[in-house]
Amino acid sequence: MLYDAYEMQRSMLAGASAFANFSAGLLNNPANPFSYFGGGPVLASALEVFAHAAAPRGKPEFGLTTTTIEGREVAVHEEIVARKPFGQLKHFVREGVTGGPKLLIVAPMSGHYATLLRGTVERMLPVADVYITDWRDAKLVPMADGRFDLDDYIDYVTDWCAVIGAEGDARPHMLAVCQPSVPCYAAVALMSADKHPNRPRTLTMMGGPIDTREAPTAVNTLATERPHAWFAQNVIATVPSLYAGAGRRVYPGFLQLAGFMTMNLGNHLISHWEMFKHLVQGDGESAGATMRFYDEYRAVCDMTAEFYLQTIDVVFQQHSLPMGTMTHRGRPVDAGAITDVGILAIEGERDDISGIGQTKAALTIATNLPDAHKRYLLAEGVGHYGIFNGSKWRTRIAPVVEEWMAAHAE
Repeated sequence: MLYDAYEMQRSMLAGASAFANFSAGLLNNPANPFSYFGGGPVLASALEVFAHAAAPRGKPEFGLTTTTIEGREVAVHEEIVARKPFGQLKHFVREGVTGGPKLLIVAPMSGHYATLLRGTVERMLPVADVYITDWRDAKLVPMADGRFDLDDYIDYVTDWCAVIGAEGDARPHMLAVCQPSVPCYAAVALMSADKHPNRPRTLTMMGGPIDTREAPTAVNTLATERPHAWFAQNVIATVPSLYAGAGRRVYPGFLQLAGFMTMNLGNHLISHWEMFKHLVQGDGESAGATMRFYDEYRAVCDMTAEFYLQTIDVVFQQHSLPMGTMTHRGRPVDAGAITDVGILAIEGERDDISGIGQTKAALTIATNLPDAHKRYLLAEGVGHYGIFNGSKWRTRIAPVVEEWMAAHAE
């Protein structure tokens, strides 16, 4: 019922958005005298803000067609080098460029598409051969393709390291943004225990919930103040018949988005008010920047119920990784097995999703890793999204990642 009600509302808003957009265009038409005086410009701006907020959104494009390497513009195109039911491994090919460290960026499976890391990819392209995990919207995966949980996530990461390793440097670098820090760390531990030839040279984790007992945030509190059964009963829905994954139990992306929007409702209202003022003033560039952010932010996808519920249990309620009780298909995940992977933990001073100390815990539990293979960075004045996007990521954080990769080159 929850998903059906949402779909009905989405359909109604899509029609209202189209009508508002048409009306705004009519009021802004130079041939319309109301576009020059009276309340015409104000009404048109209000309609444009509403049309943008109510418009339906699909999966965005990365749109990265060029990069600059040593002052030379280089064409870039995307290739899919591996496919699985719940995701694919995407490679950003720099035409005419060979060599350079191979970097696997592991995008979060947390309600947004991998394109949320567009800025991360763009910044690393000049210095690395970049791959990214492009997760699939669970509502589009047919039931015949089976289930997907935290164990499967670890398997996907491990298999894709092997795919990348087969294309050149046997040991790629790995960068995990937020949620995938735990499964990536587990994958590295298991690969290290097996002396896997494609285990990463470095693992960089940014704002990851390795140990959520450290400086708990509102997100952590929500996950611990309710029993596990509450989440299964209240936030899991069934995909309706109009999608390929009809019948699959999922945690809908629209619920995740609603939660994050509510956490910072005041800031989002201010952003839309500022967008409105920019439109009234004719400042389309400033309004466009806000619109582009929300185009990405409000493009959401579903995750499977089993993955979501297992993550709540293992990461946020049982704290299995830092407690040493995490398992993968019944096999213990031993952080002590990591002995030759350079671990870089990055946290934002103003991160309201993963508190200070949660990612740093990854260094503590790697008890057999030499200190020379450990590094910690606290990015002052940086919030959660600023860790991997924006000017502070480009100028202050990315250079540290580059340096760490270079220090652990072959």
